[in-house]
Amino acid sequence: MTDATLELTGLRRSFTQAGVTIDVLRGIDAELKRGEIVALLGPSGSGKSTMLQAVGLLEGGFEGTIRIDGEDVTRLGQGERTKTRREKIGFVYQFHHLLPDFTGLENVVLPQLIRGTRQAEAEERAADLLGRLGLGERLHHKPSKLSGGEQQRVAVARALANRPLLVLADEPTGNLDEATADRVFDQFVKLVRDHGSAALVATHNERLAAKMDRVWRLHEGHIEG
Repeated sequence: MTDATLELTGLRRSFTQAGVTIDVLRGIDAELKRGEIVALLGPSGSGKSTMLQAVGLLEGGFEGTIRIDGEDVTRLGQGERTKTRREKIGFVYQFHHLLPDFTGLENVVLPQLIRGTRQAEAEERAADLLGRLGLGERLHHKPSKLSGGEQQRVAVARALANRPLLVLADEPTGNLDEATADRVFDQFVKLVRDHGSAALVATHNERLAAKMDRVWRLHEGHIEG
């Protein structure tokens, strides 16, 4: 078994606008090892989100090979891609995208039920994750009754609910003030490490990047570092 959770070989992605081809990713070769937390650093428009969407199997149209836990996922059909996302990948976005009509607990329970976890077990795990994130007394509040930082912590718990091998985070604290961002990010890192997951975190924040194990700098479609 490989010790790499994520392997990228020759990853390319281009877009055509008004007859002009824009090369966003220009042949990326990179490896993310088990348990590593790596920052994907670059300015807005550098292709960070495009790369995460490709790695997360959310978007087609790319060239190259993506391996997750040693499996070439670029050749999978749509049903198998969905299964891989559900069972091996957790996502955290800048905007939490919580379901507004469900409580924090329910938002973390739902992805587990979709995977086939029993209700009682799913609720126990959701309560444990949210408690570790300091939300033990806020389990039954809907998103509208939670602060921005609290909502993002629910999103972190949801991403880790199914114990993913790989966590992908796209500017996970970009919508928070600096103090709240630091607290949420530190809790995110601790949970990811406790779970032994690998994480790729897109950010433009050098200060947060310094808290991670390594930095991949995305520059002109290539990874530096």
